[in-house]
Amino acid sequence: MATKSRTERRFRGVVMPTGSHPTIRKVKRQGLEPSIHGNKLWKSSCLLIDYLKKNPPEHSRHILDVGCGWGISGIWCAKNFNSSVTSVDADPDVFPFLQATAEINGVQTEHLVSRFEDLSTKQLSRYDMLIAADICFWDELVKPVTKMVDRAVKAGVKQILIADPERAPFFEVAERCADKHYAEVLEWNTQGAIEASGAIMVLENA
Repeated sequence: MATKSRTERRFRGVVMPTGSHPTIRKVKRQGLEPSIHGNKLWKSSCLLIDYLKKNPPEHSRHILDVGCGWGISGIWCAKNFNSSVTSVDADPDVFPFLQATAEINGVQTEHLVSRFEDLSTKQLSRYDMLIAADICFWDELVKPVTKMVDRAVKAGVKQILIADPERAPFFEVAERCADKHYAEVLEWNTQGAIEASGAIMVLENA
């Protein structure tokens, strides 16, 4: 049991492998090294998962997980809501790690390499819901993330959730979305196997 705790953690029914998990180590041996902070599972994903478990969405058939990294939030949705999930990241090297994490959890997601600014209104219109965690870590991301939310609202995405450990750029995005789209920011923390704290921007567009 001690060995297991070092290689994976469980949270709200999903398995979150660590860097020492045999499946992840196998991917690493291929020489892949994600950039843009896609090198591990980030705790803000736990905020999203916890929120969604307590507030199941009405519309979750098609979900876009943006800036997905290892994709645990989308994987949780695929597992718990039977959602069709598209996992999006600008770094193609995250996807072998995401694929491994999905397989550990017995699900799969579609993969799309894209930057925030390249997601068109037409593409976004295919989804009921957009989720994201830890995507506002630089000041220069405020504009592309805000513009992406604008296009998602225009495209008719019914719910948009962005979780963050309360960095300044996140609050800048949330403030702009509150002014334009009546988004709200909820303080959120989790207890149990993984303790995380931060905030979630919730935008209802249904």
